[in-house]
Amino acid sequence: MIELQLDRDRAQATLVEQLVTAFSSAIEQQALRAGALLPSVRQLAQTERLSTFTVTEAYGRLVSMGLVVARRGSGYRVATRAAAAPRRSVAWQPPSLTATWLLSDVFADHSVPIKAGCGWLPNEWVNESGLHHALRSVSRVPAARMADYGHPYGFAPLRERIAEQLDRHGLPADPAANVLLTAGATQALDLIVRTLLRSGDKVVVEDPGYCNLLQILRLAGLVVLGVPRTPAGIDTDVLERLVLEHGPKAIFLNTTLQNPTGATFGMAAAFRLLQIAERHDLWVVEDDVSRELVPPGAPLLAAMEGLNRVLYVGGFSKTITPALRCGYVVAERDVLRELARTKMAVGLTSSAATERIVEKVLTEGRYARHVDAVTEKLKDAHMRVEERMDGLGLEVFCKPRAGLFLWARLPVEPAHAIDLATHALEDGIWLAPGSYFRPGDAASDWFRFNVPYSTEDALWSFIEKWLGR
Repeated sequence: MIELQLDRDRAQATLVEQLVTAFSSAIEQQALRAGALLPSVRQLAQTERLSTFTVTEAYGRLVSMGLVVARRGSGYRVATRAAAAPRRSVAWQPPSLTATWLLSDVFADHSVPIKAGCGWLPNEWVNESGLHHALRSVSRVPAARMADYGHPYGFAPLRERIAEQLDRHGLPADPAANVLLTAGATQALDLIVRTLLRSGDKVVVEDPGYCNLLQILRLAGLVVLGVPRTPAGIDTDVLERLVLEHGPKAIFLNTTLQNPTGATFGMAAAFRLLQIAERHDLWVVEDDVSRELVPPGAPLLAAMEGLNRVLYVGGFSKTITPALRCGYVVAERDVLRELARTKMAVGLTSSAATERIVEKVLTEGRYARHVDAVTEKLKDAHMRVEERMDGLGLEVFCKPRAGLFLWARLPVEPAHAIDLATHALEDGIWLAPGSYFRPGDAASDWFRFNVPYSTEDALWSFIEKWLGR
């Protein structure tokens, strides 16, 4: 029998988790050998002053992990594990750098050590204590309350929390009629495209803009028109010419901390955009997933216009974790009803379990304190990366000192940017060439840098060597 040291005051691990950890460690280290009989549930419960439910749950998890087997009449024994095949040492091979890799395979590829081109926060920045607390709270919800598909609009308490957040930003929304939960902000964009647009319609996007959106529009068979993004918004003169010449149905944009440039709309550009949209009957899709990370005062188009022609998209991938895949769209009542019908047609309801977790993080996970901490870390990382870029003479699009991204021009021929990124992969560095963020994959000598991942010395040593070639 191994010696157990259970800490009943630990906030980060339940007694079940402590038992599982203790037994699995003993098995892995062969302190408990194959075939060894574990104490009976009643015996261990009495010895360690635990409930039989706690012990049964821990043993059940060990069985599901394949470490323990349960046989009727003979109790729980350590499983006999087949001898593992000898591992071959395989040298790391960089993947082929293509748009497909960036947009899909990259999410399954953990082989690149320095992810300067990725689109998410570092794992160690996640609100771990808030997530653990939320997971424990949701695990105590009776199974009968989580047995059905859930509401087509999503978990009601989370919609209420979102409405409260938006109200603080000046956007009043009825959680029962204006808020629809989705499996991430990207699904929200897809639902909007499926509901409001048809193949052959023309739409306007920012150039550069969100790379996943470009793929959604391409799959829908839409004609995509690019309008230049500036540090203060979009070039509204170009937008007006495009609208007059082509008659697009919608414009998609990031208002704050744009992906990939990090820029935030100024008030003048926001007002003129809404005036153009009103004159020409243009849907405005405002993708605002980084709103919680932007300094106060940034314009919010949906609040300025009132949801008559603006659809507002948000999510929690930039503040909680992208793994939960929880987003939302806010729209006028009748439009939202149509979006909900599309959601049900293509995927039924979104995950009520995920939405419960997010709601618990927002209400009980010290969310505001976590966002403040992330904002400070991002500000510090921005200053460090800006210093590196300035030292190498790179042109930086804008310096927001907030959000995940910086957009910088490297002194290379646009046609050679992919070659540079390919050589970077050979050194274990993932760069994101600007062509992936442009309509039609147009060549670009700009690159997107994820600031928290771009503080590594090896990244800047590589770029310095490349520039010296």
